[in-house]
Amino acid sequence: MDLNILLVVFSALSFIFYGITSFFSKRMVSEYARWGYSNQRILLGCMQLLGGIGLLVGLTNSVLLSVASFLLTFMMITAVLVRIKIKDSLINMFPAVFYTCLNFIILYNSLI
Repeated sequence: MDLNILLVVFSALSFIFYGITSFFSKRMVSEYARWGYSNQRILLGCMQLLGGIGLLVGLTNSVLLSVASFLLTFMMITAVLVRIKIKDSLINMFPAVFYTCLNFIILYNSLI
């Protein structure tokens, strides 16, 4: 399997899983409250879910792959900034930084 396809599938499944847990997980309810986004939890979960689906569908449509990876990169940059604002530790910030980089790589690869 091509490395780029593997990255896309990994990111897509991660965002789909994360989006779904945003709806049902008690831990995620408390995390969104900690971040100051408890009122936007369902909306953000839907955006994560749609972003993950967009990445998967983007495997057959390069424009959609570029758009989905761009939007997820932007979402994760925002997540990093939120974690900086609330003074999260580097360990707690790592997943947001990781997914920012991952989706930027997917975006870059979709454009070249």
